[in-house]
Amino acid sequence: MADKHFALTPEALTMMDAIARNGSFAAAARELGRVPSALTYSVRQLEESLDVLLFDRKSGQAKLTAAGQELLSEGRRLLAEMAGVANRVRRVATGWETELTIAVDGVMSSPTVLELVEAFYQQGHQTASGKRKTEGAPANPPPTRLRLRSEVLAGTWEALLSGQADLAIGVAMSSMSAPAGFAVETLGELPFVLCMSPGHPLAQVPEPIGDDALVRHRAVAVSDSASRLSPLTVNLLPGQDVLTVSAQHDKLQALLRGLGVGFMPQPWIQDAVAQGRLLTRAVRRTVPPAAFGYAWRLGTGTGGAGLGLALQWWLGQLSHPATRRALLYRL
Repeated sequence: MADKHFALTPEALTMMDAIARNGSFAAAARELGRVPSALTYSVRQLEESLDVLLFDRKSGQAKLTAAGQELLSEGRRLLAEMAGVANRVRRVATGWETELTIAVDGVMSSPTVLELVEAFYQQGHQTASGKRKTEGAPANPPPTRLRLRSEVLAGTWEALLSGQADLAIGVAMSSMSAPAGFAVETLGELPFVLCMSPGHPLAQVPEPIGDDALVRHRAVAVSDSASRLSPLTVNLLPGQDVLTVSAQHDKLQALLRGLGVGFMPQPWIQDAVAQGRLLTRAVRRTVPPAAFGYAWRLGTGTGGAGLGLALQWWLGQLSHPATRRALLYRL
């Protein structure tokens, strides 16, 4: 009997995965480019090597036994780990991350973020031979998959601190300071103004509007996406009725429909105000502009050492004042 340790090859584990996903030996053989008889023979060899029965032949289908299910589960984990090792080796060789996840707060300019994504894909990078694409040659985009996730308030910090994101754009500077092992830079400040539809009762109240008048009217707020950090509450009064929505765009639509009042980033409502669809009102209390920043996990060295090339590229773009302003003010 062959050594059971040598029986668990990547090919054998891939074969088990294909059979389980396809539900039959014939379909798995087609996917793997093999004939069914050869696949059946390989399964029997694997069973003999491990001295277990992996499939229940009585059912007439590729039904896993308990042992087969365990091998499938562990085999998939091992295949994922092997892929991870290959990806890490590739990063060491090329400097590029396999994947970069960016958490973006919902008040940031979506067109600006997508323009940065476009610029990222259009840049050339060195090939394994160390040569760059020649001028006029087709672009050779970085081998890093980008993943964007939308967050709100403390959820933007949480995505970074929990390891679900590598870079967070639009973190609230007032909510917390960067803990050890993380770096944070300032994007800028964004003014928030009280707004409402022209037909809302509060539109007739003389300015500046006090909290005693505000608390009697429903507020529209975007829910904090944090699940572990303490959610932030901004510009809401104790006892005030609140309509909670999941995104800044939904809040804007609710305000346009007169479903409540709310504080909005000034760039978000300037067109609606110019068209007469929304009104802004001064308030008696001071509402300072909101300060935003971007944050990332520090590398193990200095001067960018330990950071992947994709993250370094994004940090380089965010260091430009024009990019920072566009993220805050361009819609």
